[in-house]
Amino acid sequence: MQDHEKSILYLMLIGGMIGMSKLLVSDEKLTFRLIIGRTILGSASSLIAGLVLLQIPDISPLALIGIASALGILGSTFIEEYLKRNVGKWGK
Repeated sequence: MQDHEKSILYLMLIGGMIGMSKLLVSDEKLTFRLIIGRTILGSASSLIAGLVLLQIPDISPLALIGIASALGILGSTFIEEYLKRNVGKWGK
């Protein structure tokens, strides 16, 4: 496996772990749907850090992980709140 493929897998893993850990610290009832949804959302939002690799190909792996973690937390929170507010508008 090449370095860029490893980086993408690391970013997905980090985002998935962030999504699951947010569930563990919340008061929400854990359901299979919620676990899978948050894991996918965290993974997808942390993959945005892969865009940094396009601009700075020789970035330190530690810096990339830090960016992915921040985007995984902030990005999934923003996306989730946006979807909760607007899902009623789309159903009409």
